[in-house]
Amino acid sequence: MDATQGRRHTADAGGQGTADADAEQFWERHYGTRRAWDAHVNPLLAETAAPLCPGVALDLGCGPGGDTIWLAQQGWHVTAVDISTTAVERVRDRARDLGIAGRVVTEQHDLASSFPAGQFDLVSAQYFHTPFAFPRGRVLRTAAHALRPDGLLLIVDHGSTAPWSWNQDPDIHYPTPTEIAAELDLDPEHWSVLRAEMPGRQATGPAGETATVIDNVLLVQRRDRSMAA
Repeated sequence: MDATQGRRHTADAGGQGTADADAEQFWERHYGTRRAWDAHVNPLLAETAAPLCPGVALDLGCGPGGDTIWLAQQGWHVTAVDISTTAVERVRDRARDLGIAGRVVTEQHDLASSFPAGQFDLVSAQYFHTPFAFPRGRVLRTAAHALRPDGLLLIVDHGSTAPWSWNQDPDIHYPTPTEIAAELDLDPEHWSVLRAEMPGRQATGPAGETATVIDNVLLVQRRDRSMAA
């Protein structure tokens, strides 16, 4: 079996199945309109992962796959997850084209309904936002519990709206790192917050436009070895 064989995990029960279908169709359209390969590593992930010894990583909401491909090129074994079949297929194909297929597994998940199996040294949740009702806190808590001892959960959220964002709601509230940590509600005896910051950076949009944006950054480390399965 190809190590990057796509796997599909969804729920389809009653109204929840309809909501899942709407979300999947939205993200299929979103990634279907993008060029087949137009992705780069998110700088805060590169900054966090560069000094680490490569291990096993999970890329939640992998999108076009810039983070997955970069991690695999650094020697990480990466599970790339997205609700969009187009997104995970493109990541799989890109990994194959670059000769790193043996370090990338792609899985199609609606994370509201299913979560990839395994334990990880690094879980990356970059700009983990959606316009649909979504149990984000629960998913991120599950991610924290999926960490191996000393593993890291990196959450990078939008802290401001870029001009090219799909969400231009003027009333949107972006949770601060402190609010995100409170929602996770992780026992401080077993998880430590290593970073909770709101840095600004110059960002470039899909048409080459630039703007100063704010990122909300939370980095959590699992400490308690006795809790690991």
